[in-house]
Amino acid sequence: MVDLVTEVGADPELARAIETKLGRLMDELGVGDKAVTVILTDDPRIRALKREHWGEDAPTDVLSFPTFEPGDPFVPPHLGDIVISLDTARRQAAEAGRSLEEEVLVLAAHALWHLLGHDHTSEEEWQGFRNVQARILEL
Repeated sequence: MVDLVTEVGADPELARAIETKLGRLMDELGVGDKAVTVILTDDPRIRALKREHWGEDAPTDVLSFPTFEPGDPFVPPHLGDIVISLDTARRQAAEAGRSLEEEVLVLAAHALWHLLGHDHTSEEEWQGFRNVQARILEL
């Protein structure tokens, strides 16, 4: 289940796409019985969160806040929060030549993979991120 929170104006079609496609991806990954919260915000808000939690004073595209540690025997019903800056997503979409919806879906899939305990410190680990990012666009 995907709970969507919009701190800034978001197109209703974008909201539906996130809820539907991220939910389908979660089903495919075997966590469709779990929940995530997706928060759509702007650069000032995500910059403040990044500064507070990572000590870096700059906006970013997406942050993830898991509610459990990978490897814990108990996986809670809520996997965590995904925070996406629509300001940064718009810029990145334009640079990549794709729609805002596609960019936001890629960011949501990327953050979900983090919530499931994955990181991208090696080229091999990046492949999992590429796979889920491509898959959400196919759904």
